[in-house]
Amino acid sequence: MTPEELIFLKDLLQRQMDELLEKADQSVSEALSNEHRSSDPLDIATENINTAFKFRIRDRENKLIKKIKQALAKIESGEYGICEICEEEISFERLKARPVAALCIDCKIKIENEEKSAPWRGKQYNKIWETYIHH
Repeated sequence: MTPEELIFLKDLLQRQMDELLEKADQSVSEALSNEHRSSDPLDIATENINTAFKFRIRDRENKLIKKIKQALAKIESGEYGICEICEEEISFERLKARPVAALCIDCKIKIENEEKSAPWRGKQYNKIWETYIHH
């Protein structure tokens, strides 16, 4: 990967992080706001469902923030863009599409195919892999 490509990806990751953090601040403010409170039980139930849905989305965004932080740390350490399984370089095109990618496309496809052929084995493998890689 060229230095220009690395700078491009670092900027892309930082922009994504900034957008996610801004959304998170807005979500917390909205959740703490009492403006939309109703005394009708059906309205309250609907608000609770919507709030739960929003927090589920925020949880996913928090996981993405964690991955972005890991990717930025890898950029600083010089390990960014290297597949965590085969240790080959991840293509720039893949990183442009998914800058937090930790696997090259071949390894990702292999894992997905294992999940499709034997879902119980694939998920078990992924849990072992995640434990090995991320802890």
